[in-house]
Amino acid sequence: MASTDSALELGSDSTGVTVCINDTLTDDELRSILDKIARDKDKEIFGLVCKRWLRVQSNERKKLSARAGPHLLRKMASRFSRLLELDLSQSTSRSFYPGVTDSDLSVVANGFQYLKVLNLQYCKGITDSGIVAIGSSLSKLQSLDVSYCRKLTDRGFSAVAEGCHDLRNLNLAGCKLVTDGLLKTLSKNCHDLEELGLQGCTNITDSGLTELVKGCQKIELLDVNKCSNVGDIGVSNVSMACSSSLKTLKLLDCYKIKDDSILSLAQFCNHLETLIIGGCRDISDESIQKLARACKSNLRTLRMDWCLNVTDSSLRCIFTQCSNLEALDIGCCEEVTDAAFHTLGSDGTEVNLKVLKVSNCTKVTLATLSILVDKCNSLEYLDVRSCPHITKAGCDEAGLQFPESCKVNFTGSLCEPDLFL
Repeated sequence: MASTDSALELGSDSTGVTVCINDTLTDDELRSILDKIARDKDKEIFGLVCKRWLRVQSNERKKLSARAGPHLLRKMASRFSRLLELDLSQSTSRSFYPGVTDSDLSVVANGFQYLKVLNLQYCKGITDSGIVAIGSSLSKLQSLDVSYCRKLTDRGFSAVAEGCHDLRNLNLAGCKLVTDGLLKTLSKNCHDLEELGLQGCTNITDSGLTELVKGCQKIELLDVNKCSNVGDIGVSNVSMACSSSLKTLKLLDCYKIKDDSILSLAQFCNHLETLIIGGCRDISDESIQKLARACKSNLRTLRMDWCLNVTDSSLRCIFTQCSNLEALDIGCCEEVTDAAFHTLGSDGTEVNLKVLKVSNCTKVTLATLSILVDKCNSLEYLDVRSCPHITKAGCDEAGLQFPESCKVNFTGSLCEPDLFL
């Protein structure tokens, strides 16, 4: 669409005078038209009509993804004055030098006053100084992702906690310098916090989690994967304080987690939808069965690979109680046998399982796969790597035919779904 006067002509009135759109429509009416355009590409075309339409389109822009230095960011801030979401993230595979710097964050802090969502994932060059600027100026901020920004410490994040009281989502995965002190600051200032990612923050302990939930009791998602100093006391306190809100808890390789954590979740958190306890080797059948009975139809994703004490009795309970389970990982649970799967769909209810991982389950055989073919019509991904009794040739010989949409991983050549991350 060309930016010409003729493109803006509506026609002629009764006196023969040419009428222009811009003489007829107000800015509010133009915004109303823009709101009815669904596709982002069409919204961009709207802004090509003329400078006025570009200004309206720019002012209504809510999201922006950019790779820019301070000079270009200033221009963006001037044009997109009411921006709500800004993505400056990098990636390990597509990084650029020098990347986002503290100077860039200073421009963001001063130029995007309405910002609610800021993504700085893998921006490895930024330091506490840049994050302090964000916390000091962007009081409306609700979501901040600084995962794998390894130079950041409590000093920067405390400024965010103290300046952004509406914070709902904070992802600090890979920020290994974070300590319990930050969790105490979050507790005092961010009472509406809903999602907190602390994966790999090994300085976080039970004391920090206990302090956190004194003030943050609306947490829906807590990721403490690979936080090796988190144990039963911290998880139990989270369970009690966030009993009505907690839906996702990730405890991968938290080797101090034992039955007390799972029993606490079973007692208080019956809304739980996702539980990751892979590598928690001291968890037993008793706690898993109580969890399955407590969460029942709510539980949808369960990862418990390397939970070496889990047996068929736990699996039977899960299959009979958790009717909406969609993803299950029992890799390396060496006590699990074919008998565990006999209860799948045995009561006539529909089996909703989409992802099943049984890699290194040495006692599982083709008999289990036969049950899966018969009962699991929704299955999309099956991992049977390193199961000595299961091979592709054996499946072909037995005439087992999985749905065309189901990917069966025999050798590790298939990309795994990210449900368990």
